[in-house]
Amino acid sequence: MTVPTSPDKTVRDKGAQTVAALSRRAVVTLPVAAVGVTATAAAAQAKTAESVAASAHGPATVAYVGSRTTADRDGHGKGIEVYRVGADGTGWSLLQTVELDNPSFLAVDHTRRYLYAVHGDFTYVSAFRIEPGTALLTALGHQETGGKNPAHLSVDPSNRFLIVVNHSSGGVVSLPLREDGRLGPVVSRLSLPGEPGPHRTDQPGSKPHHVPFSPDGRFIVVPDKGLDRIFTAVLDPETGKLSFGPVPSVATREMAGPRHIAFHPRLPYAYTIDELRSTVTTYRWDTVRGALAPLQTLPSTEPSVTGDSRGGEIAVHPSGHFVYASNRSGAGDSTPGGPEPDTIRVFSVSARTGVLTPVGAFSSEGIRPRFFCFGPDGRRLFAANERSHTIVAFTLDEESGMPRPTGEVVRTGSPVCVLFVRPRAH
Repeated sequence: MTVPTSPDKTVRDKGAQTVAALSRRAVVTLPVAAVGVTATAAAAQAKTAESVAASAHGPATVAYVGSRTTADRDGHGKGIEVYRVGADGTGWSLLQTVELDNPSFLAVDHTRRYLYAVHGDFTYVSAFRIEPGTALLTALGHQETGGKNPAHLSVDPSNRFLIVVNHSSGGVVSLPLREDGRLGPVVSRLSLPGEPGPHRTDQPGSKPHHVPFSPDGRFIVVPDKGLDRIFTAVLDPETGKLSFGPVPSVATREMAGPRHIAFHPRLPYAYTIDELRSTVTTYRWDTVRGALAPLQTLPSTEPSVTGDSRGGEIAVHPSGHFVYASNRSGAGDSTPGGPEPDTIRVFSVSARTGVLTPVGAFSSEGIRPRFFCFGPDGRRLFAANERSHTIVAFTLDEESGMPRPTGEVVRTGSPVCVLFVRPRAH
């Protein structure tokens, strides 16, 4: 089943489109317009709210989809799209479109009342209120990140600070979360020191791309593609001050380009997708000192792949039995990728040692799976194919970890992030 994002389902008005178009031409001087929620006709919004609130199963599960929108990124998205989905992640129905520039990664706070988005290639992060019951978004403004190209964000365990990495200018920053969900200005900056890797174009200096917390919430772990290092930091939950942990960093292989890291849900292991080499590296995680020790490196591509490839996303299944890693054909974003569909490789996890064994690879059914995630119940995988403009659903085999397409395809412009949320009823 193909789910189109038809204009008749999108909530927008002509004035908002004009403002959004203006913001894309002058976003630095008019950033507020760039994060304005697409205006909604009162009758249409009321009808949507009544429909969602009237559900016999309570508040719907929703999927928030971030996208690339600018011509520089060959973006065909419109901003953030809000879909109503079933509890298992199926049956997508478009509720709202929020028109803004390059909302490339999304996060919600721990109360599920607020959503935050970084804007790739720009200099700010924006905040939205998640309306109770309907899950529609209302803009709460933006805040500068003190750098260029914010690429990822995380809410700290105390729900008091938002942590952001600036990919192009390097470094990590913290911003306070106000009681009303709005963002305060940057309160702390942490520069990431080191020698750039040898890649002439992709390693000019620090280029962090991920900023998750460790499973216990004590450490912030920052893979830096430009320095071939993974940094470990700590946050003071009272002041928001960032500082390095007891073991500030670990070096990766030369020109690995570590992009993202995923922790095992129960065992002391973590896994990185290394963008430049298209490899997956297994690390032992010292939960006391916040230190990583490399154990194993495997290719994320199949042995038969001879062309250029870049690693995309990595995730550990909630069961802890499998690790998944996506591959993007071509030599980076400046190349088109394809024409054949890209792949996601599956690895089984040793419960004794944490190391990986390749199980197989499957087609993402599209080009450039920059992002993928598991559905709300963990039984499905959703691949966001940036260049073929689809989100493809797969059912996962519990024994082998291998997927099969469900036949459900969401067609939407340049998807690069999918976030499933069960909104609050009140």
